[in-house]
Amino acid sequence: MEKHCLPLSANESYQGAERELEALIGVKVSHSTCQRLVQRTNIEQPTAKQKVTQISVDGGNVRVRTEAKGQGCQWLGYKSARVEGIYYGATFQDNQELTDWLNSQPLSSLTACLGDGHDGVWNIFLEVGKASQRLEILDWYHLKENLYKIGGSLQRLHQAEACLWQGEVEEAKAVFAGCELDQARKFCRYIEHHRTRIVNYAYFKAEGIPIGSGAVESSIKQIDFRLKRSGAQWKRENIPQALSIRCAYLNGQFAV
Repeated sequence: MEKHCLPLSANESYQGAERELEALIGVKVSHSTCQRLVQRTNIEQPTAKQKVTQISVDGGNVRVRTEAKGQGCQWLGYKSARVEGIYYGATFQDNQELTDWLNSQPLSSLTACLGDGHDGVWNIFLEVGKASQRLEILDWYHLKENLYKIGGSLQRLHQAEACLWQGEVEEAKAVFAGCELDQARKFCRYIEHHRTRIVNYAYFKAEGIPIGSGAVESSIKQIDFRLKRSGAQWKRENIPQALSIRCAYLNGQFAV
């Protein structure tokens, strides 16, 4: 029963797992029993079987019940990581646990660390491996998205994009010299802040080095498929295990 209950509970609401179990094995197992089984199951975090050359980190949100009577739910953040574009990991309000898992991996002498512009992502990377091991790369697609938020002259935007594609930060900033748009000034501050993470994307792409954090963005969607089911609300204390079991499911740790 357990070997069916865990993967179903990782992929369905507990009520849904109850229905699926009855249809699958002909035995009615209550949704509360499914939940208790999930909460008491020890989930081992996976270790990569090969040298890790890339890690991506991103954040998601989960709807959490508040303890005060009469108050609505609140959205709180969790962090997720993908290792080698294969292994999933996620923690709720506990960056140290996530960095401990990442540091337990067999990191290569040079590991690409990919993320968007959120400082919380780079604060996690700051604790991963040694500085000499980390090759921090600002996600190209987020960079380009922020560039085109400036608006205005398309010719100017294309010119700035061409500079950034080659990793030329100063040249990109010069494109907007004299531009009065607030968004342009904001973008220039953004690329200055991430100057060391803006690489020669053209060269990296040609060499097969990842330039986008799409793997972890996909993992957020995969995790949210379970956590954000219609009407889902979570007790704070149940979220870490819900994340663990969902990641275990995505990692293929449940054999049915």
